[in-house]
Amino acid sequence: MAKNSDRFITAFNRIDKAIDMELENSRGIGFSKAVRILTKYNAVVRRYKDDLLEFAELRNAIVHNRLDTVQVIAEPHDSIVEQIEKIEDEITKPKLVIPQFEKKVHSFQLTDSLSDLLNAIDKQGYSKFPIYLGKEFKGLVTESGITKWLAKNKDASIITTSIEEIMPYQKEDNYQFVSRDTTVYHAIEAFKDRIGNGSRMDALLITNGGQLNEELLGIITVFDVMGYHELGHDKTKVKST
Repeated sequence: MAKNSDRFITAFNRIDKAIDMELENSRGIGFSKAVRILTKYNAVVRRYKDDLLEFAELRNAIVHNRLDTVQVIAEPHDSIVEQIEKIEDEITKPKLVIPQFEKKVHSFQLTDSLSDLLNAIDKQGYSKFPIYLGKEFKGLVTESGITKWLAKNKDASIITTSIEEIMPYQKEDNYQFVSRDTTVYHAIEAFKDRIGNGSRMDALLITNGGQLNEELLGIITVFDVMGYHELGHDKTKVKST
């Protein structure tokens, strides 16, 4: 059975190799500096930055202070080994929005009626709908836009009202397109960044290359990523025995 120190070093080395490959040879700058550089644009590394820097210190204690080829000066706790192996998996095989959020997206044309859209809400429970004119993306209609229209048009006929008439009541720029290769953590940060800027995003729309007039492969709402919100926050203090 492998020692905890062996499992720890194996996982650490795999993380080190992945970081080296992403930076196209980081050997000359050291692991800790490479981590700090990657935090600028890699959401997974950014999420686990503190853990990785602490792991680097423990790795140095194990490797640099090895007493001989058999005995090591520190044996990591089981929880630490499990944590670094989990992070290794996240970094080397990050969860992507496809297939994680792949689904058939219910969209409408501008000329479709509000009645059709409301039927979809009633029967399928959806509340956010991409709107097109032919193949041209025109915006994202949500329950907020519908409610605002209803408040201003109490006597209007829902059956004869087109979705195009709803669009002026819908908040613009309430969406963002992302590619299928976007990581789940990048998706989470996209929602958080909007909140940090004092606005709100209703959905991320997934296409092959992140372009608005490509075929939709899936849709992500803030509720979809709530289960991932605390990932990476279960900080375990790095200890050894």
